[in-house]
This record gives sequence, C-alpha cells and structure tokens, in this order.
Amino acid sequence: MQPKFVVGVILFVIANFGFFISKTEAEAMAFVGGKKDVQGFENSIDIEEVGRFAVHEHNKQQNNDLSFSRVVKAQEQVVAGTMYHLTVETQAKEGNDQPQLYEAKVWVKPWENFKKLEGFKPVEVDQPSATSITSADLGVKKEHLRGSGWREVPVHDPVIQEAAEHAVKNIQQRSNSLAAYVLQEILLSKAEIVDDLAKFDLLLKTKKGAKEEQHKVEMHRSLDGKWLMKSHSTC
Repeated sequence: MQPKFVVGVILFVIANFGFFISKTEAEAMAFVGGKKDVQGFENSIDIEEVGRFAVHEHNKQQNNDLSFSRVVKAQEQVVAGTMYHLTVETQAKEGNDQPQLYEAKVWVKPWENFKKLEGFKPVEVDQPSATSITSADLGVKKEHLRGSGWREVPVHDPVIQEAAEHAVKNIQQRSNSLAAYVLQEILLSKAEIVDDLAKFDLLLKTKKGAKEEQHKVEMHRSLDGKWLMKSHSTC
C-alpha cells in the first residue's frame, strides 16, 4: 500500500506543479502582450513618424489621397518588436475640409528597420471614447500644428539622441583627425516633418582630445530609417 501512496502523491504534485507553471506562463504572456498607453506621444517625433508612415502606406495600398495631420492617441504592444495602435487625424487633400480619424496598426522592428501597416480603418461614429477630444478641439489643434515649420523638441527625445549620434559619426568620417569626436551635450534641437522626411536641426557640443567644439548640423531621416547629414558647420 505504501508504494502506491507515494506514487499517488508524486503524480498529484506533478499535476499541480504543471498547472502552476501553465498559469504563470499564461499570466506572463498576457502581461507582455498587453496594450499600454504611450506616455508623451504628443511630443514624440518617433510616434509622429509612425503615424505618417501609416497614412503613407494606406494611400499607397488603397490609391487614396489622405494628408496626415497628427496622432491623437497612441498605444503600444510588445509582439516580436512593437505593435503601435494609433488614432490618426487626416485631411483629404481635395474636396473635404473636415478632419477624418482612422485607427492604424503598425508593426515595428527597429533593429531590422522594419515597418509594416497591419490595419487602417475609420474610427466608428459610435466610439467617441477612442479619441477623447471634441470636433472643436480637433479644429483648433489642427490649425495650430499646420504650417508650424521648425519646432523645438526635447533634447532627451530618443530620436534626437539618435540623430546626434549619427551626426557625430558623420563628422568623424569627414574629419582628417585621428582623435575621436565625443558627444558631450545636445545644446539645441529642432525638428520638422515634410512629407515622408524628418529633418533635425541640432546644435551639438563635442570634445576631441582636450578641445571642445560646437557644431550646427542638419540631419535628415527617411521613412525607412536612413540618415543623411544635409549640412554641417563649426561654431
């Protein structure tokens, strides 16, 4: 009787341990794959570029003619990269002055320079909570943003940091000096997005050996993530 009892106890423990592991894995998967709000998306060049990419891809796939205005809501989900769930405001280039809202899903894998539009559909009229803004609010903000040109962006924005790193790399490549340029500080950063191109106007402080220098650079980044130094001068 005793061996049977021991075997029964072992089987019971294994069964319950397996249930515990399965439950833990399921909870972990639910946590990793859950959607969460993107904090500070209103001032994020990265999120704006994803929104522009979504509209651009939709136009290309559906032969449409929408013009991107802004992102009004942003959530992200971790799935072998990041799945962005955006509510974007668009404007028809001809014939309709009313802003239109769309829900866009964009899959991004930065390490592969990979972006793919997974979904793009109009926001339903019976879903006012999707935007948390009024039509009047849309009009004011749209006009405020339209034609604003260059605007200041926080120097700690990840895209600004990336732009500065590429700028220093380009400065180094163009230099005849063997001493390495080291980025000390981003003193000023501005950004402008025109069609499918992001432009960055930066004032950088670098150090080369014991010498400190300031550089004014303009960097361009395309939708596919390629960087180009458009202009450079030493202050």
